[in-house]
Amino acid sequence: MTVVTRFAPSPTGRLHVGNIRTALHNFLFARQHGGRFLLRVDDTDRERSTAEAEAQIHADLAWLGLEPDAAVRQSDRFALYEREFERLRAAGRVYACYETPEELDLRRKILLGRGLPPIYERPEGENAPVEGRAPHWRFRLDHDEPIAWTDLIRGEQKFDPRLLSDPVIRRADGSWLYLLPSVIDDIDLGITHIVRGEDHVSNSAVQLQMFAALGAGTPALAHEALLVAAEGKLSKRLGAVGVGAMQEEGLEPMALLSLLARLGTSQPVEPVASLDTLAATFDFAHFGRAPAHFDMAEVAQLNARLLHAMSFAEARTHLPAWVDEPRWLALRTALSRMAEIEAWRTVVEDGLGAPLAADEDRDFLAAAAAAAAEIDWHGEPWKALTTTLKERSGRKGKALFHPLRLALTARDSGPEMAPLVALLGKERVIARLAAAAGA
Repeated sequence: MTVVTRFAPSPTGRLHVGNIRTALHNFLFARQHGGRFLLRVDDTDRERSTAEAEAQIHADLAWLGLEPDAAVRQSDRFALYEREFERLRAAGRVYACYETPEELDLRRKILLGRGLPPIYERPEGENAPVEGRAPHWRFRLDHDEPIAWTDLIRGEQKFDPRLLSDPVIRRADGSWLYLLPSVIDDIDLGITHIVRGEDHVSNSAVQLQMFAALGAGTPALAHEALLVAAEGKLSKRLGAVGVGAMQEEGLEPMALLSLLARLGTSQPVEPVASLDTLAATFDFAHFGRAPAHFDMAEVAQLNARLLHAMSFAEARTHLPAWVDEPRWLALRTALSRMAEIEAWRTVVEDGLGAPLAADEDRDFLAAAAAAAAEIDWHGEPWKALTTTLKERSGRKGKALFHPLRLALTARDSGPEMAPLVALLGKERVIARLAAAAGA
């Protein structure tokens, strides 16, 4: 069996962390099994769907590296839905209903008042048509057929169809609700695994009967725990965190994807440089049922760790022309965002303008300049310099390292000094130490 998964966003806005996570897990599962990852644009809501949002979804997926193997949009598939709807209607599995929303709401309140579950009370036979009122349509659940499946995350799931309302599948204006078109698409596209949030569990229960009514096998189902904000509560802020925010923050796609691949699992969250590496270790058996806590600060931390380990080959297309491989390897550990590298140009070129050192450090830096002229620059010059100065001055820790960093970079913090000193070279290091000493 070829594994086929799908990501089915509505084109009403940019991708956010919730649906990026869904797309990623579908992508990784398909990639792991050598299968196909499809994009289905759910644009049946004509009022809210826009071509601009659809184009942005494609662009966002491309930026994330989650490009689909094929894409379809539901608005191109209405003839297919109509055909399958008529087949179900002829089989008695869909029926017309003429109640207004107000009438349905009243019936729900009456049932609740009686202490009964607010389940739609199926009329005897077909609803009598109401003059001047178009019907909406419901799918008739089979009350004699128990609903059960083994979820890849949640384990054994069971629903009593007698405790579920026959779902509305089509509105009075002829437009489609989500449930039936999604099943028709999954059958037609050969979807083998449906991976989505746990808020769809009850939808899956009724959709399993739709698969059966259409004579199709059932895809495997995996329902993930939902994301919550770092403070532990569901938050509208999560809807604002996505590709747009990532790009504005100057963060790398793999920082977000590294977090979302492991969030809510028993696996450690760590920076991973490629989707293939994430796919190789992806396993629904690691997923828990507790809410997954998302914190943008974790993305920023992973971003810095990714940059610190990133090779020049991986980084070069994002770097300005002045950054060659030695400069990248020397500066990368100073970065939390790729764009920050521009601020380090003067450090590796002339014109740094380092300040004169504090009085108590000038003699030490003069001695450092002299030591730099004596050490072997063919080995590990930073280690040789600091070892020599520690022996001669008795300084250690911050008192030893901070004046040297400040003299050589004009900054209190920055990249690892060993590769930076090797990059700067003997003459530049001596000149900067001497200038800071006031020589």
